[in-house]
Amino acid sequence: MTSSAPLPGRPVRGSDTGRPVMALLDLLGRRWVLRILWELRTGITPNFRRLQQSCGNVSSSVLAARLRELGEAALVEHTGDGYALTAQGAALLELLAPLDAWASDWRPRSAEG
Repeated sequence: MTSSAPLPGRPVRGSDTGRPVMALLDLLGRRWVLRILWELRTGITPNFRRLQQSCGNVSSSVLAARLRELGEAALVEHTGDGYALTAQGAALLELLAPLDAWASDWRPRSAEG
């Protein structure tokens, strides 16, 4: 089986060379990826069904595909008890925290503007 995860060094959306930042943006831009990472932020290791429920009942096939891609990217691992962020996954979420803070203060112009 070939890997479907966007990884550095491989062609990805927006970059034929697979620049690492482009691979990361491609991965994070996939449906449900950020939600999965966000749900794993607490350190609790949910099993597949619990993670699916906490993600708003994403389909099992999409969740399985995203977990496989996140595993290939070394951001999520299956621990035997459930799914958890790897050290790299936790570090990524720490780097995304300022974006969460910024978004909380975001005041876009109204559409009526």
